[in-house]
Amino acid sequence: MARSSARTDLERRATRAILSYAFFRWESAVTIAMVILLVFFLPQPLPGWRWWFWIVGGVLAEAAIIISSLTDPEVNRQVVAEMLRLQFDVKALHQEEYRAAVERALEYRERIETALRTQRRGVLRDHLQETARQIDDWIANVYRLARRLDRYAQDEVIARDMRSVPQRIKRLRRELERESDPQVRAQLERTLRDKETQWQHLQQLQNAMQRAALQLESTLSAMGTIYSQVLLIGVKDVDSGRAQRLRQEIADEVAGLQDVLSAMDEVYRSEE
Repeated sequence: MARSSARTDLERRATRAILSYAFFRWESAVTIAMVILLVFFLPQPLPGWRWWFWIVGGVLAEAAIIISSLTDPEVNRQVVAEMLRLQFDVKALHQEEYRAAVERALEYRERIETALRTQRRGVLRDHLQETARQIDDWIANVYRLARRLDRYAQDEVIARDMRSVPQRIKRLRRELERESDPQVRAQLERTLRDKETQWQHLQQLQNAMQRAALQLESTLSAMGTIYSQVLLIGVKDVDSGRAQRLRQEIADEVAGLQDVLSAMDEVYRSEE
C-alpha cells in the first residue's frame, strides 16, 4: 500500500512537472506574447473581427502545446528524469562514492526508459511501463541508503567514539586491576560495563553500515542486470512469464533494500 501511494504521488508530481514545463516552453511564451501584441496593436484586422478572438486563438494554441507535451514520450522522459534528479539531489551527498552511486542509478533508469520507448504499444509495453514505475521506488530507496551511509561517513561523533571507546576500555581494565578500594572498584566496574555496552552498539552500527555499503553495490549491479534483461526481452516473453518475473525480481530488490534501511534506522536510533 505504501509503495502504491508513493508511485501515485510520483505520478502526480510528474504530471505537475510536465504541465509546468509545457507552460514555460518557449512556444508558450511566444504564443502569449503574440496574443498580447495582437490584442493591443491589431484588435480588428478584418471586418467583424473581435479583439477577444485573439485570446480564444491563444488559449487553443496553448492547449495544443500542453496536450503535445503530455502525450510526447520524449518530453515526458526528459521532464521526469530532471524531476528525479532534483528530488534525489546528489549535491546533498558529501562522499563522492555515494554521489556516483545515485548518478548510476538515475542513469540506469533513463536508459531503461529509453529502451521502453523502442517497444511497440501493447501488452509487453504495459508490463514494462509498470516495471519502470517499480524502478522509481527502487531509486528512492537507493537515495535513502546513500544518504544514511553519507551521514554515517560524516558523523564526527561516531568516528571519535570508534577511536576513543576501545582505548578507554583498556585504561579502565588496567585501573581495575590496580585498584583495591571496594567502592572505587564498584564504580570502575559500572563504568567499564557502560563503555563495553557502548562499544557493542558501535560495532553493531559499523557492521550495519558495512552491510549497507555492500547492499548498495549489489543493488547497482542488479539494476545493470535488469537493464540488460529489458533490452533482451521480447513480445513472446509476455506469455512465457519473463516480463512478470522481471517485475517480481525488482519488487524483491525493493523489499530487500527497504529491510536494510529499516535495520539501519533501528541500529542508528540505538546510538542516539
